[in-house]
Amino acid sequence: MTATAVRVDTAPAAQVKRRRRSLGWIAVVPLLAFVAVAFGLPAIAMLDGAFTAKDAATGATSYTVDNLTASLRGAYLTALLGSVKLSAVSAALATAFGLPLAQAVVSSRLRGLREAVLTASGVLANFGGVPLAFAFVATLGNAGVLTRQLGLTDKGWDLYSFWGLVIVYLYFLIPLMVLTITPALDGLRTQWREAAQNNGATGAQYWRFVALPVLLPTLLGGFVLLFGSAFAAYATAAAMVGSSIPLVTLQIADAISGNVLVGQENVALALSLDMVLVAGLVMAVYLPLQRRSARWLA
Repeated sequence: MTATAVRVDTAPAAQVKRRRRSLGWIAVVPLLAFVAVAFGLPAIAMLDGAFTAKDAATGATSYTVDNLTASLRGAYLTALLGSVKLSAVSAALATAFGLPLAQAVVSSRLRGLREAVLTASGVLANFGGVPLAFAFVATLGNAGVLTRQLGLTDKGWDLYSFWGLVIVYLYFLIPLMVLTITPALDGLRTQWREAAQNNGATGAQYWRFVALPVLLPTLLGGFVLLFGSAFAAYATAAAMVGSSIPLVTLQIADAISGNVLVGQENVALALSLDMVLVAGLVMAVYLPLQRRSARWLA
């Protein structure tokens, strides 16, 4: 009698759970539809175009890997490597500068300072494109205010160079790193520092043997995130340097518009596929690092 009663009582509860689960899937359908339209269709079009070649004489199309082969040769390969180099250097410097800045904010007793820095970081991390390029050109360009006042041109300063572009990228990458690393710094427990001090460890030894090993997955994940952000940037570099510095995003724009060669639209799609593959590799590295960091700092 008891077992039968338990089965009768629990059956409606199980049905309610299944019903709620099915309703939950219905709520996700609009999001899945948006993702399919906004990301799925462009991805399919990019894949189709990257592997499609068109005969100029007959207009016939055929599937081939010539576009991908061309995207990994000559100027296109130089541009891809240039973007990887620029992104890696910018991300490494932003990681190195962002960590101590975030630590200074976290360790500060002024709550207003913390909120102001985090708010400003949120704004600056999303400030890019043509407005950012104009701000630096007006300030540090060849005829910029600081360039003339400090005589930077005579000292060899050139904003429209690789290192000039790195400095511009740091303007939004360092705030992004501050936002990324601050939650991890908040997760460092005071007991760990106290235990290290009780065992005779100095502040440097605490950071070397305790804090940095715990923060390493988050730091690497932040570096990968900054790399992806810099790798995908286009408008800032296009407004500042044009084609003087080889970057894959600028090569894609030139190929689509026919500024260099006519009929290279499918090569541009192949270059876009190369970027997607690099971004996929970045995410494949970033997600496991984030999960490992969460286990330590939860």
